[in-house]
Amino acid sequence: MHYSDIRPARFLDRPNRFIAHCQMNGEIVTAHVKNTGRCRELLIPGAPVYLSFSQNLNRRTPCDLIAVQKGDRLVNMDSQAPNQVFAEGLQTGRIQLPGQTGPVSSIQRETRYGASRLDFLVSAEDKEKKPWQAFIEVKGVTLEEDGAVLFPDAPTERGIKHLKELMKAKAEGYGAFVAFVVQMKDVSYFMPNALRHAAFAQILREASAAGVGILVYDCRVTPDSIEIEKPVAIRLSVNDA
Repeated sequence: MHYSDIRPARFLDRPNRFIAHCQMNGEIVTAHVKNTGRCRELLIPGAPVYLSFSQNLNRRTPCDLIAVQKGDRLVNMDSQAPNQVFAEGLQTGRIQLPGQTGPVSSIQRETRYGASRLDFLVSAEDKEKKPWQAFIEVKGVTLEEDGAVLFPDAPTERGIKHLKELMKAKAEGYGAFVAFVVQMKDVSYFMPNALRHAAFAQILREASAAGVGILVYDCRVTPDSIEIEKPVAIRLSVNDA
């Protein structure tokens, strides 16, 4: 996944969830923030950021805030990127789903199941043309602490709802997965963020016990691109160390 017309800047402040003020070449630029999460550990005054400028002159803001430098790590902040790079990984075969019977034959987006729309319904067929289908919900991860990556960074009732739907899908015979796309490299392990939302951490453990697959992949991030790369170790609780 690539971005166009990337320019470096410095983050100044974030007056609301949707915009950020940045300094570039001595001028203040208002950028659209493509992530409505808190991101307080990333958007620190003075932090180096990368802006993608649009050719659409009718936009309210001239650019999008795409990535931020956090120490030695470059973190992609685009909340739309995880779905895109995960789909690319499925299409190229870089991501193989446990239980997948053959090559992916179709990927349907935003498929309704129960009371939710889940990100993907993936279909595959084995050599005998036996169908296999799996529902997948994708979550982007930008919160990192001492090499560990955590989700969520704020309470997410929607995330709990999705996990409950995936458990139902698994019980009905579908493949069911929640995929956490880590929007950075060089991390040690993934863990649900029980301090921010204990109920989500608990339901994730219950989903795993019910057979819902948990996938975690890191990404290679540059100022103008993001690409899914390698699996990340998973710890569902502090006792998994």
